[in-house]
Amino acid sequence: MAKDLMKWSQWPSISSMQEEMNRMFDRFFRGGELSDFGMAGTWIPPVDLSETADKVTVKIEIPGIDPKDVDISIQNDTLIIKGEKKEEKEEKGRNYYRMERRYGNFTRSIDLPASVDTNKVTAECKNGVLEVVLQKKEEVKPKQISVKVG
Repeated sequence: MAKDLMKWSQWPSISSMQEEMNRMFDRFFRGGELSDFGMAGTWIPPVDLSETADKVTVKIEIPGIDPKDVDISIQNDTLIIKGEKKEEKEEKGRNYYRMERRYGNFTRSIDLPASVDTNKVTAECKNGVLEVVLQKKEEVKPKQISVKVG
């Protein structure tokens, strides 16, 4: 079997640099290894945001966090969720071969797609998923107008 010889270059190819940049952005935006970016002690829980005619619903994954340790506020049509995932106590004699779980403070600021009634907000946590339901203000709810046939 004959193998093709490739010219060796000390400079990485553009495609390998592009692949490394893609991996770096994937890690950053998927909440991966953030210490690579000088953000140790920070993690970003994933969020789902949905809207109906009457309400806006935000679901955020916060496994391992006591819901009492989560702070939820609304400022200028922005939902702010803050909390901290505390690291478990270290056991003596335990050697970690791999540690992928993230600990530390988090803050998520979510621009809401519509004005909400801050007096009609509920939050519930089940199975590590915090669900915040925000009722829309009456003036932003769509109104159905019927057309009369003459």
